[in-house]
Amino acid sequence: MKNSTQRALQLNALSFSVLMAIGYPVLAEEAPATDKKTGESVERIAVVGSRAAPRSVGESPVPVDIIGSEEFTKNGATDMNDLMGKVVPSYNVNAQPISDAATLVRPANMRGLAPDHTLVLVNGKRRHRASVIAFQGAGISDGAQGPDISVIPAIALKQVEVLRDGAAAQYGSDAIAGVINFQLKDSAEGGELEFRSGQYYEGDGTLSQVAGNIGLPLSANGFANFSFQYRAQDDTSRSVQRDDAAALQAAGNTDVPDPAQIWGTPETKSDLTLFFNAGLDLNDHQKAYMFGNWARRNVEGGFFYRNPSNRSGVYSNDGGATPLVGDLTGDMSGNCAGMTIAEAMASDVCFVFNEMFPGGFTPRFGGIVTDSSLVAGVKGDMASGLSYDFTASYGRNESDFYIKNTVNASLGPETPTTFDPGKYVEMERGLNLDFDYLGFDTWSLAAGLEYRRETFEIYNGDPYSFEIGPLASQGFGIGSNGFPGFKPEDSGSWSRGNAAVYLDVEKELSNDLLVTGAVRYEHYDDFGSTTNGKLSAIWSINDNFSLRGAASTGFRAPTVGQNNVRNVTTAFGPNGLEDQATLPPTNPISVQKGGKPLDPEKSVNLSFGGVYNANNFFLTVDYFHIKLKDRITQTSPLTLTDEDKAALVSQGILDASSFSAVRYFTNDFDTTTQGIDLVATYTPEWLDGSSFSLAYNWTETTVDKFNPDNISASKVKALEESLPHHKGSLTYNQALTADLHTMVRLNYYGAYWEDHLGSDGELPIDVSSAFTVDAELGYDINDDWNVSVGAQNLLDTYPDDNPWAGVAGAKYPITSPYGFNGGFYYGRVTYRF
Repeated sequence: MKNSTQRALQLNALSFSVLMAIGYPVLAEEAPATDKKTGESVERIAVVGSRAAPRSVGESPVPVDIIGSEEFTKNGATDMNDLMGKVVPSYNVNAQPISDAATLVRPANMRGLAPDHTLVLVNGKRRHRASVIAFQGAGISDGAQGPDISVIPAIALKQVEVLRDGAAAQYGSDAIAGVINFQLKDSAEGGELEFRSGQYYEGDGTLSQVAGNIGLPLSANGFANFSFQYRAQDDTSRSVQRDDAAALQAAGNTDVPDPAQIWGTPETKSDLTLFFNAGLDLNDHQKAYMFGNWARRNVEGGFFYRNPSNRSGVYSNDGGATPLVGDLTGDMSGNCAGMTIAEAMASDVCFVFNEMFPGGFTPRFGGIVTDSSLVAGVKGDMASGLSYDFTASYGRNESDFYIKNTVNASLGPETPTTFDPGKYVEMERGLNLDFDYLGFDTWSLAAGLEYRRETFEIYNGDPYSFEIGPLASQGFGIGSNGFPGFKPEDSGSWSRGNAAVYLDVEKELSNDLLVTGAVRYEHYDDFGSTTNGKLSAIWSINDNFSLRGAASTGFRAPTVGQNNVRNVTTAFGPNGLEDQATLPPTNPISVQKGGKPLDPEKSVNLSFGGVYNANNFFLTVDYFHIKLKDRITQTSPLTLTDEDKAALVSQGILDASSFSAVRYFTNDFDTTTQGIDLVATYTPEWLDGSSFSLAYNWTETTVDKFNPDNISASKVKALEESLPHHKGSLTYNQALTADLHTMVRLNYYGAYWEDHLGSDGELPIDVSSAFTVDAELGYDINDDWNVSVGAQNLLDTYPDDNPWAGVAGAKYPITSPYGFNGGFYYGRVTYRF
């Protein structure tokens, strides 16, 4: 499997955890990358998939994709989630136009699983998860709490490695769908500045971005590499007037906004991110390293329209039959009951919200996400062939919410219209001690210890956002309408620790057969211990063709946030918009509806595939089969009856009276996910300067078992069909001249099903498959300057029209994997030095 040169390279390899390029041979493209400035070949290695020794993609016993930084550059998209969706076929993400906190940190799905089923690494170290929990995640992502990769700027990256195989036995919790490793640039010289601007064909969503990278020497024996990115982007609107708003306008209400509700990409008011990566040779055998980031993003989007005739808790509590009129006298002497809106507005002691918002109102929801991390360590190697790596890490993600153009109805005319509902904070700290030994002739060994401590915090909002005002007893809603603030009793800090030990072994049984094994033991403070294992192998049948396969068990621990989060959101329910509470599974309200402490999810992963490499053609085809038991998700909204509320209030659970329904996290269903990944590249000799790349994924999920008391049939359908089963891309790159180059990419998205507005199947949409085209033309003015123009979705393709557009005003299905904004054109100027 490995020649003597490769073995020598392994013996001198830097520790896995720092992930430096050490001259391994060709990768997925089976051709080395080229430095844009010097024109020299730059060889890369894949380090995910094995904790014992880095290796080339063609030699890996599990499928690994390597994506060079240039692949991210040739795109109109700038958010890392969107970029990953372009280059990894099994990666899906959508706009999240009105999704509460998920608007701030969008959930993404790899291999049809939840966002927190994919482990994210930066320079080989576990990335902390986001503080946001996706409460409205279109079924698959409901309740997920994954990392926020949108804070990673493309300009900071050397390459991205995507391990498409279960790897919990090697890396721990979350690595069920696979592992994504972001390698930061490590150059000690040179740099670049990039200026980018773009706009949708419709004339909105204007993007402005500037990014930069510079490499500096850190004495004569090290490097310090710095990157930054700042961007801002206007929101978009692909909306029609809602039927109820149009009826109000037709009846003569001239204060109704048009459109009353906006569906589009939320506005990114500002987005600044900073990254650094540094390393220093302490001596010939020891190296110190450090990397980290700081980022701050302000995102604001729309909410559901509040109809001035029938909005519950604000305008009417019986669907608009009678207006909700508040008596401001304090002793109910105003005799306001039964008044019409006109009579109440003419009274000095009676109040209706039509006085403040005669045309209704649409809240604006947003938040400021602040993310920071710092990882530092020292690694070295000994003459015996033993290498070590000691690392300490810290990560923190904060989501500080705000909501405006809304009311705390219980405060009546004294209500403010802007609120601070509070914030979530996620903190993670870790210590790692890793060893690897490459001194044997045909053996490679790796072992390590890990300790992590996770903390989830809730900070209460401003008093107005949760205050019970004087009109509450008269039927007016409590708290900032749409996103009530976290009360002091909701706030708190919860932590847990876990310790792990692992062993990773590789053995060359012959020159043609490599076998690997791994075992990992972890102990958690809250639910106990788990042990997982993995076996994989690759057999080189000849110089051009290899077969490979893997079998493993895995797990995902419930997050501290999932165990303790509280949230109240406005969602579309059987009776229209209603307040639904998400509570800890051990909360008395949840327990009444069957809640109990969470257990970890457990998986069995199987994969089998082949690698072919000959005559400038490289092909990998891999089948995967993931059996996942005790999956964690939110229940469907469980209605609280009057009897339920009375029983809870009698026990002293007073806030039960405020909720229409409750949701909680539960281990309540099993799934089987299977699929095929195909990756092919071809560089024909007969077409000088050209290359073709094909990437295709088929993924299908079946819900094997579920609790019908908690999970509805429509949620089962969403889990199985809300993502396209088929997705692929064919990319053609051509150097037209020495200075002029072009890229054309054809994308395919299969059909899918949308549960529009999370309506529990009441508003289903069967969305057709679609093709889109991306294209870019670039020109090198000289060695330093490059100008590029391009278009994403060149042919201005939209998803099918929404048959339920009049219900809430969305012109198109809102979960489209390629968006619903149409074509986007852009220009980019790059200066390299």
